[in-house]
Amino acid sequence: MTNSGAELVVGGGGSASVKENYDRLVVGPGSESAGFWEINMKRIGMVLAVALAFSLAGNGRPVASPGEVNGVRLQSAEMDGEWLSVGQGYSEQRSSPLKMIDTGNVGQLSLAWSYQFDTDRGQEATPVEIDGTLYTSTAWSKVFAFDATTGALKWSYDPKVDGAKGFDACCDVVNRGVAVWKGRVFVGALDGRLIALDAKTGRVAWSVQTTDTSRPYSITGAPRVVKGKVLIGNSGAEYGVRGYISAYNAANGRLVWRFYTTPNPEGKPDGAASDAVLASKAAPTWFDGEWKRSGGGGTVWDGMAYDPELDIAYFGVGNGGPHNYLLRSGGKGDNLFLSSILALKPDTGEYVWHYQTTPGDAWDYTATQPLMLANLNLDGKPRKVLMQAPKNGFFYVIDRATGKLISAKPIVPINWATSVDMATGRPIENPKARYYRASAGEPPFLQSPGPAGVHNWHPMAYNAETGLVYIPAQVGWFAFIPEAKFTYRPGAWNMGLDYPAGMAASGNRSLMPREIGMPANQLVAWDPVTQTARWRLTQPLGPSAGVLTTAGRLVFQGSDDGDLSAYDAADGRKLWTTPTGNGVIAAPMTYAINGQQYVAVLVGAGGGGQMVSVGRQKVRLPGRLLVFKLGGTARLPKLDIPEPAAPLDLNGVVSGGDSARGRALFQVNCYMCHGLAASGPWVANIKRSPMLLTEDAWRSVVIDGALSSRGMASLSRYLSPRDAEDVRAYVLSLERAEAARGKVP
Repeated sequence: MTNSGAELVVGGGGSASVKENYDRLVVGPGSESAGFWEINMKRIGMVLAVALAFSLAGNGRPVASPGEVNGVRLQSAEMDGEWLSVGQGYSEQRSSPLKMIDTGNVGQLSLAWSYQFDTDRGQEATPVEIDGTLYTSTAWSKVFAFDATTGALKWSYDPKVDGAKGFDACCDVVNRGVAVWKGRVFVGALDGRLIALDAKTGRVAWSVQTTDTSRPYSITGAPRVVKGKVLIGNSGAEYGVRGYISAYNAANGRLVWRFYTTPNPEGKPDGAASDAVLASKAAPTWFDGEWKRSGGGGTVWDGMAYDPELDIAYFGVGNGGPHNYLLRSGGKGDNLFLSSILALKPDTGEYVWHYQTTPGDAWDYTATQPLMLANLNLDGKPRKVLMQAPKNGFFYVIDRATGKLISAKPIVPINWATSVDMATGRPIENPKARYYRASAGEPPFLQSPGPAGVHNWHPMAYNAETGLVYIPAQVGWFAFIPEAKFTYRPGAWNMGLDYPAGMAASGNRSLMPREIGMPANQLVAWDPVTQTARWRLTQPLGPSAGVLTTAGRLVFQGSDDGDLSAYDAADGRKLWTTPTGNGVIAAPMTYAINGQQYVAVLVGAGGGGQMVSVGRQKVRLPGRLLVFKLGGTARLPKLDIPEPAAPLDLNGVVSGGDSARGRALFQVNCYMCHGLAASGPWVANIKRSPMLLTEDAWRSVVIDGALSSRGMASLSRYLSPRDAEDVRAYVLSLERAEAARGKVP
């Protein structure tokens, strides 16, 4: 362990003992009553190593600058009472050693402070807390810094993303968090910028465009910093982009290396770290198809982790573009590195190993879900493992040094595959899963999981004391039906599947797969050693929420219904719950200051789950940050809940458009944001929009982009004025049919 300089210092005034430093880093001053001296010697040894790595001021006194984080400190994060990165530390376990709040007193948890944001879309970030400052991002890639004990706002930053960029975000204008390193805060903006901010002031230190602005790239994931390099990926596979992961110098924003996850469609090298392995391993697994126009997808939009001992960084890779494997690559080849875990050297981007969870992915079964590193005792031997629960439904335990599969079992009932072949590491697929059609009139195969997966981006958490991984899972199915006449459209959704037809078939009760069970959310306590569930809770159907676990033997999780709950980590008993006023999809986190433990969570429904949910109409409400402690006395301000839009008076309103043609155009261009019934469920109920009343007003929005600053981009690339009027005629017919049924919104 090397001394990394004056950035790791601990405090001003008077000398600080090792115990005082440990108190600050782990449980706060005056924490003997919280069980400080019960911490095991391994933890004490780690913190001693961190303390000795601190630079000393001229008088021999350790001194720390607020907000300073480096590799030594991140390496100790699992033993730390702070929350240094979105996943808590390099291992991404989202588990805290704090136990001042435990199963015995969690019922006394109440609000310490709150803050209401100026965005009303999905809030997916996990805050970080460093030296008394809490940093978080919100929808539209905004960043905030708070006093972590009082909630006083220190600064905020708005990257001023063009509202029209929301069109390029498949799953809401979300952001999953920031990274902090050596006095700077890093955020990936929705428009593809990577921005470095001064941690004390919020002023921009540097900004770099990480994506080709002529393509529909976006960034929603949190960056990580490893060895002075900011690691950032991107999104956009559904639209037509080529995925990659980039490393930028944290000091000046210069590109250090880039690793592409699909071959160059032009068949030439990129001059990138990926060139050799793409040529030798990936290119032979791709064949002629639409990927040569789309770029193939494979975006790295979420999961990352780092092992400082092996010096390997790990990245999860996403789905293909188009989703339809028959179109993308002629129905041939594994299409590396789609739906894979990649292991790379962080200094150079050099390839180490890969493991593909879903070869030849045809169903949006990404492997971008959170990655987690742990040391498990397997067959009597300690093993350094990587764990993941990707969309496809299996829980994977992999040797993180070699990439060799150790075990894989489904965490809920699935029917797309029966098991994973331990000799090859490949799933044993159900033949019906490859867009099964036996003959004309054969009903579609309802496949589990659907494109939302068994486990999506919502963070899971591992508690080493219970030995369990707590996973927000979902049970469901979908009919994957190929699009009858696919035409690639640059910058638009290019999935090659008929999603409206698939959703209609999925709701056919006569086709429901009985072996799967009814659709539901679950919180699953999974034993990664035995690959079995220790316990599971069935929850109301709806968007999932991320998870936190602590040494107080607690599991915290919010819900789309608008509450935050604490469960006994051993058996799943609900011990505490509190209303949050709005749906929760983000994962909570926890930290301690001055012997007081806090639990924080971002509140705000939205994200991809809310945008495509059926039958869960919600109004958009401002996002909030809620922070709890034992005996908190703050009160949550009442939200002003807007009334649903009133029905329009359509007397005398006419359209010369073709409603039947408009229906087809709507399903291709509009339903992913506005829902099959044009009433949301999230972006806007356009059946109630006054823009519907006249042809000119409608055209001003759909063709001229009058509301682009609010996220409704012009569709003139895809629709003519006549097309727009046909869509208007269809939406008018929906509203009139709804009024005739007397339906209340």
